[in-house]
Amino acid sequence: MSDWLIWAAIAARSIAYGTVNPSHGSIIAPLAELETGGHKRTWQQTLSVLISGVALFSDGYNIQITGYTNTVMAKLYPQALTATMKARLSNSILIGDIFGMLLFGVCADRLRRHWGIVGCTFFLVLGVTLATAAHGKSPTGMLWMIVVARDIAGLGAGGEYAVCTTSAVEAANETAGLRKKRGLFVGSATNTAIIAGFVGSAIVFLIVLAAYGGEPTEGVWRICFGIGIVLPLTIFIFRMRMVDSTLYQKHGIARKAFPYKLALKRYWRPLFGCSFAWFLYDTMIYPFNLLAPTLAAGFNSKATLLQSNGWGALINFFALPGCIFGSLLIDRLGSRQTYAFGMVMVAIFGFAIGGAMEPLRTGGTGAFAAFVVLFGLFQSFLSVGPGNNNSLVFSESFPTPVRGQFVGLAAAFGKAGAAVGTQVYPLIIARFPTAIKGHQAMFCIGSATCLLCAAIVMSMIPDRRAQLEDEDMESRRYLEANGWDTSDMGSRDEITATTPPNEKEMIKL
Repeated sequence: MSDWLIWAAIAARSIAYGTVNPSHGSIIAPLAELETGGHKRTWQQTLSVLISGVALFSDGYNIQITGYTNTVMAKLYPQALTATMKARLSNSILIGDIFGMLLFGVCADRLRRHWGIVGCTFFLVLGVTLATAAHGKSPTGMLWMIVVARDIAGLGAGGEYAVCTTSAVEAANETAGLRKKRGLFVGSATNTAIIAGFVGSAIVFLIVLAAYGGEPTEGVWRICFGIGIVLPLTIFIFRMRMVDSTLYQKHGIARKAFPYKLALKRYWRPLFGCSFAWFLYDTMIYPFNLLAPTLAAGFNSKATLLQSNGWGALINFFALPGCIFGSLLIDRLGSRQTYAFGMVMVAIFGFAIGGAMEPLRTGGTGAFAAFVVLFGLFQSFLSVGPGNNNSLVFSESFPTPVRGQFVGLAAAFGKAGAAVGTQVYPLIIARFPTAIKGHQAMFCIGSATCLLCAAIVMSMIPDRRAQLEDEDMESRRYLEANGWDTSDMGSRDEITATTPPNEKEMIKL
């Protein structure tokens, strides 16, 4: 058969099955086919999405437990635990988080998702083990060992953001059935896991503290730290058996050259929007969570250690139903729209609390109950909007080859915001003559931050198609149009055939 007939057959096939890439004759599936492709989801695939993200529970637990154990350490080591050392303890895991997000974002893309999982688990377990067994010649030396250990744990906990979110979002793209419920599954697997870690840390702390008769002892904080090892080790076996997603096998860049300059040129706007939005969100969520016991204790100067931490735990618990409610909204409103809606609602409740702080603080038991409900709704809508949608919106914004790295970079900016917030908000409170005035300012500034964050999300982050592979195809075409050969991307020949079919193959058509 002549050459022209072979290429005519190729052209006919490209019309039916895809488009021909003129640079190297590859055949690319059309977007319409990708959009409607897939089959009914199975329970194993659904479980894969949930397992991909549930390791974030460890990050939520290990960050939040510090807020509770600091109240015990303050009574055990009053001279050593200065305000500066307390800030170091709170921020140590956040600093490790930042480096972990950047490091394992690169590992997830360049060395495969699988090796990212192994590295994250190793550093998390090592760091928590060292913190649990911390000793020193003096209380100050012991606290410094905890700071260093929690830095190491932060490498693993932070890396989970890049690894877990990309794995969960890609696993939720495997079939049309999963894509229709991606918001529900990813929200449940990621943010619900983090908030469950917050709530779980409160429950564990209260149980351990009660077991010691409500008295501050060294055993309380050591046991609370040590329990943080359990979950990552429990699910490690299941996660080791998971394979890389179909998207990564098609479009991944493991150990291959990649034009990052072109990627930044195409995606700088969503990258900036995602990073700035995550930064603003984390400047709020971490300080408010860590200060929850302090805020509750401020209503009753005679509250015991168990009572003040119990009220703080109840306030943080309100975020959990917000996760569930928000997960149900995402697939109906859209992830970006749900994000902005949650932020606006948080601003409304925050301004209400800030404006009414004085009567709430001086109005007796009834006013205190009203504060708990309002603050609980404030926390709840933080989960409905940004909490549930950070991982989803930001992962959807980038193509598979750089998803882990760009999400890791955005998450690192977020954790930098958390470190800034935990330092700045206490300073803001201290600038006012009374704690009531300081807490008022805290809520008003936080609410204004929410409105700014909502505006950033709606203006700088694009809406993406339901099928993540659509953006992968558009990204390939962009790279090829700028002279980059994409034929070696991926580990499977599912998207492109880099050489034309031979004559025998064409006859089969």
